[in-house]
Amino acid sequence: MRRWTAGIATLLTVITPLTAWTTAPAPRLTADVNRDGLLTPADDLAKSAWTDARGAIFLPNLDDDEHRCTVDPADLDAPGRAVDDKLAACNDAADDRINGHRDAADLAPLTIDAQRNLSDHATGTVTISPADKGRVFANGRPVSTLTATDLQRGVRLQLEGRDIVRNPKQWDGLITVTVSVTDRGRTGTDVVRMRVAPLMLQNDLQRAQTVLAGRPANGQGWWGRTPPYQDGVPGDWQQFAKTLRQATKVQFVKGTPKGWKDMWLQDTFEPATVSMPTVGGPHTMRILIRSGNVWEVPGADTPRPAGRLLYRDLRGPDIGVVQELADKASPGLDDLLNMGGNLESLPPYAGFPHGRIVYGSGERHPDPGFITMVTSQGYQPPVVIDTSWLMVGHADETTHVVRANNARGWTLAVADPRLAAHLLRDVQRQGGGGQRLFADTNSRHKPTVDEVLGTKLQDNEAAAKRIDNQLEILLKATGLREDELVRLPVFFTNVPGYGLLKAMTPGLVNGLSITDRQFAAPDPHGPRLHGRDVFRQATERAFARNGVRVHWVEDFFWAHLGGGELHCATNALRDTGGATPWWSGNAASGTSTR
Repeated sequence: MRRWTAGIATLLTVITPLTAWTTAPAPRLTADVNRDGLLTPADDLAKSAWTDARGAIFLPNLDDDEHRCTVDPADLDAPGRAVDDKLAACNDAADDRINGHRDAADLAPLTIDAQRNLSDHATGTVTISPADKGRVFANGRPVSTLTATDLQRGVRLQLEGRDIVRNPKQWDGLITVTVSVTDRGRTGTDVVRMRVAPLMLQNDLQRAQTVLAGRPANGQGWWGRTPPYQDGVPGDWQQFAKTLRQATKVQFVKGTPKGWKDMWLQDTFEPATVSMPTVGGPHTMRILIRSGNVWEVPGADTPRPAGRLLYRDLRGPDIGVVQELADKASPGLDDLLNMGGNLESLPPYAGFPHGRIVYGSGERHPDPGFITMVTSQGYQPPVVIDTSWLMVGHADETTHVVRANNARGWTLAVADPRLAAHLLRDVQRQGGGGQRLFADTNSRHKPTVDEVLGTKLQDNEAAAKRIDNQLEILLKATGLREDELVRLPVFFTNVPGYGLLKAMTPGLVNGLSITDRQFAAPDPHGPRLHGRDVFRQATERAFARNGVRVHWVEDFFWAHLGGGELHCATNALRDTGGATPWWSGNAASGTSTR
């Protein structure tokens, strides 16, 4: 019996190594497929497919954690787009190193388990497809090949995303990470499917953490041609700055001597975030979407030069910038629709757990490449309204999200031309027809109530009908009722020579939400009745019904006479920490397997 047992043991000793020689290696690649921030066996299930409910995520690593990307002052006003391509090409994903511990936190973790049964001649490879969309690091260095020692000990990897989704027809945001191990003539592989985090627009119910506004500089203020404003505009900056500071803390951005009159911070970019799951909660990076403007600057078609200030003043740790710019300027007035003021967002509501993008289009429309990038992220499907009848053509000229005492917690503030006319008639009936609009400003044009009602009603009613059409779309898309809207008096007029409309009185809806209960509005300088500005009074009452306090900001010469308002002349980086992560809930795009 002992001899027989010993014989079996000897036979097993011979067979075991022979089996190792003839069995293909079996590498195990793990990523955070179940999105709990950990790498465990629970991540093995269905890791080679990606769905809205399950699948590993990585960030586009487009920030500048060590402030290594500098901007030459001479570049800020240079004609042509070479400068813009250079600025966009510098970010943490552009080099082949991990830029400090903050950069390491922006990379997605993966592991390759140790394989003890490999020979010392085993080799491995790690590949990404598409290859230009990501980079894999091991021990702080890019890696594509692995040694036998690496494979025998196991390898901790970090994956860096190198771009965002710009056009799903060209890249849908998905990558495949493959590890292959070859030993003794046999090869084994393992695969994980991953998705880059989409750009998610913030909304105006979220608290403003940083408010930004432009400030003047010495110099002509425009790029080699006359600014498209009347003399003295933008002006009265001290009054604008003082009243804005009284409403909220603000960080002023100084423009260049040649370009400071392009102080439209909202129109220069739209803030967004990207995020991925980690153990402590979502890890988030801000991504600023540069406006898609390309201008016919003397010398060459040039991306809007003020957009370059984003790279100088805002890009840094956990803040990146993306741009999608056409090679030439958009035709006619279409370019006005490529600005950030034409990109707004609705908060979450039933069926849309991450809200929706709102933008304006129509007979005039944004650049196709720019708007495709913005609207193709997959989780905030757009609502399109017609803004092409407006001189500037922005969505923020007629509506603004505000809190409400309803089931969803929000509604829309709406510019109401008919309400404005009603208030003027009321002043007229009570003997105030000689009252002047804008009386307490240094405006050259201060029409009386009688003048406005006698000459401007037709234009104003035309604007009202256009806003009716916008609301028909928005109410249908959101389920809001008309009686839930916050109506604000704004009187509209025709722009001579263009056949387009603009707000003649400051656009009260075009203000800045500081918190969901604090709203900074442009001072309307309306006519007075019994000593009170009737436009101010109506606005304060309308907001108060929803528990919102109004702070008045003087922007008449700084922004209004230049075709915009407080919202256009500011921007805000908001607290998105309370938002539902984009990978949670039933995404509006629908569950998909890719």
